[in-house]
Amino acid sequence: MKRREFITFVSSAAMWPLGVRAQPAMPVIGFISSESPDSFTHFVHAFHEGLSETGYVEGRNVAVEYRWARGQLDLLPLFAADLVKRQVNVIFASGGSVSAPAAKAVTGIIPIVFVMAADPVRLGLVASLNRPGGNVTGVNLLSAELMTKQLDLLHELAPKTRTIALLVNPASPYTELQIKDAQNAAPARGLQLQVLRASSGGELETAFAMLVQQRAEALLIAFNPFFTNQRDQIVHLAARSGIPAVYPAREFATAGGLMSYGGSVTDAYRQAAVYTGKILKGAKPEELPVTQPTKFELVINLNTAKTLGLTIPPTLLATSDEVIE
Repeated sequence: MKRREFITFVSSAAMWPLGVRAQPAMPVIGFISSESPDSFTHFVHAFHEGLSETGYVEGRNVAVEYRWARGQLDLLPLFAADLVKRQVNVIFASGGSVSAPAAKAVTGIIPIVFVMAADPVRLGLVASLNRPGGNVTGVNLLSAELMTKQLDLLHELAPKTRTIALLVNPASPYTELQIKDAQNAAPARGLQLQVLRASSGGELETAFAMLVQQRAEALLIAFNPFFTNQRDQIVHLAARSGIPAVYPAREFATAGGLMSYGGSVTDAYRQAAVYTGKILKGAKPEELPVTQPTKFELVINLNTAKTLGLTIPPTLLATSDEVIE
């Protein structure tokens, strides 16, 4: 091509309609979770809401690659490695304190945004909450640290209770810290603690059978995505056992659980998605402090209280954020 022809070609290309020119590649979010999509629908909806707040709509100007482990935690490193291989722009790690470490183990470059209850500093994911450093940030629900408050609520609900059970998931790397928190808080309230462990539907049945056998008078459910995923089964087993229980998220109370107290998991997904959108727009994870809930919800199910023959103290009703009748 002669010089004059080349100049004419370039000048003409500059005048082509935008639709004819090569379009920039659509950014891709890798969504990794330890759980199943079946009972996480409203959390995914909150994730989409958060993205929309930053101008992103799945299928329009951003793509999302979903990877659900459905409780098979050994799949998480494989999922994370696959997303890194596909060169996604951001990894959104949900489903507890196992997804984000799996992602961080395979990349120190691709930004990672998490939603978890475990302390990300203790897990070595971030240097500090205010200055995360590295490629990881997100939302910390602080649910493990709320166990003291949940014990207080349980004690207020049933002041004559002396023996309580704590249900934990042994598959979580944060379980021992949750147990330690409860063991430190229980004696000061005159409570004896029994620990029950379950990481499958069958083990939940066994745990509740042990609860009845050991004559525990009340139950505290530790925060864990598996328990959230199995909330219908857990609420059913608690009702069948006729035992008052305090849960870590409102989703349990709306499913028929007696009482819940904790930060909003739905809002945490929305907040984390906002961070994801900001990162797609150029923000760096190290510049985004790990956020924590500013509002905690106390939800009481009066129908369940009546079934259990319990009278909710007026002070609890007065301070509740929602009463289900």
